[in-house]
Amino acid sequence: MELSRVSFFFLLLLPAAVHSIGVNYGTLGDNLPSHSQVAQFLKSKTVIDRIKIFDVNPDIIKAFANTGILVTVTVPNGDIPSLTNARNALRWVNANIKPFHPATKFHYICVGTEVLHWGPQNLVDNLVPAMRVLHAALVKAGINDVKISSPHSLGILQESTPPSNASFRPGWDVGNLAPMLQFLRKTKSGFMVNPYTYFGYSPANANFCLFKPNAGMFDKVTGKRYTNQLDQLLDAVYISMKKLGYPDVEIIVAETGWPSGGDPQNKHANPVNAALYNGGLLKRDASGVGTPLMPGRKFETYIFSLFNEDLKGPSLDEKNFGLFRPDFTQVYNIGILRGSQQKPTGPSPKQSLPAAPIRGKKWCVPKPDVTDAALQSNIDYVCSNGADCKPIQTGGACFEPNNVRAHAAFIMNAFYQTNGRNDFNCDFAHTGVVTFNDPSKGSCKYMS
Repeated sequence: MELSRVSFFFLLLLPAAVHSIGVNYGTLGDNLPSHSQVAQFLKSKTVIDRIKIFDVNPDIIKAFANTGILVTVTVPNGDIPSLTNARNALRWVNANIKPFHPATKFHYICVGTEVLHWGPQNLVDNLVPAMRVLHAALVKAGINDVKISSPHSLGILQESTPPSNASFRPGWDVGNLAPMLQFLRKTKSGFMVNPYTYFGYSPANANFCLFKPNAGMFDKVTGKRYTNQLDQLLDAVYISMKKLGYPDVEIIVAETGWPSGGDPQNKHANPVNAALYNGGLLKRDASGVGTPLMPGRKFETYIFSLFNEDLKGPSLDEKNFGLFRPDFTQVYNIGILRGSQQKPTGPSPKQSLPAAPIRGKKWCVPKPDVTDAALQSNIDYVCSNGADCKPIQTGGACFEPNNVRAHAAFIMNAFYQTNGRNDFNCDFAHTGVVTFNDPSKGSCKYMS
């Protein structure tokens, strides 16, 4: 695609006026600007009016005081069990929220991140109780304008295609998600999900993932046609909520985005595709058109992420999700900046559109530098959820080589292949990666 055509397409994507958008502000970089510089930049130069951070860093919280920017903070997963105790929860609120409120406009407290998907069971069991107790602590502290929620990966879905067939995974549905949705309805809070069409990419559905013109997907049951994967995923979440009796709870897009660079095999991670996806996201966010099953509904949306973060990894994809470089220059221009700088330009002339990955089968394997402890956790997770783990046991076809990495590779791939082959099913808390190279060896045949 020529640069002029790319730029013209971005102009078509961009609405006449972008009202607001949220962004995930990560800090895993050794070259990032100060928090106060970030706060002033967002306030004065961009249309970003809300941020989500992955901790309760007091320096960030203070930096955003009196900016008018909404701030969502996160309780680390490991702190969840302690917050089921009322005294601990009140101490947490008094230490992390009350000293900065209301100068800093707290919006949400996220209790953990993707807890159901990655566990362990102790955290899963304590998640909803901690949300309830933390809410009560806010009320007791006299803070009534901060909401409680918890973001989920789409691994919570049993199915997502077509949306009419969607449902939450058995066990989590009535055991965890129904009581959580009941709490969210009662407190008028949103249900947070992290839909990444990037993880569902294949060359065959590139246009569907990137908001580009395509024939779409027709759901025979509802009679609705989907022309982009984000709408499909959001309606799959909606149907799953409806089946539990909670279609009225707001859905929040807590994370979504596309990397502008990646590992060699992930050639779809490039500036052109990142601009197409996030530019389309901006247009969709501002239009208020909703989805086929939720027409006219607006979704509070947070792009992942604000900066490229050089300490993330191990994949290059994870380092390159940023809208901005650490010096505040745009990685690509989709209209995030205010005023005269708003006109999209697309990538520089040097950035040609890379070739698409080779078509074919895909497998899920561990990333190169993941610890054995993390991989053993993946084995335990999959095998405890009904998977056939006999092939990696003594005498099984995939027992040799007898090491954690080899066993985890087979089990992670089996999970990925039997759960819809959505790439988010290969995430495993950022320890898995999709490959186009068949890892089968000898008599050990990997499912595809």
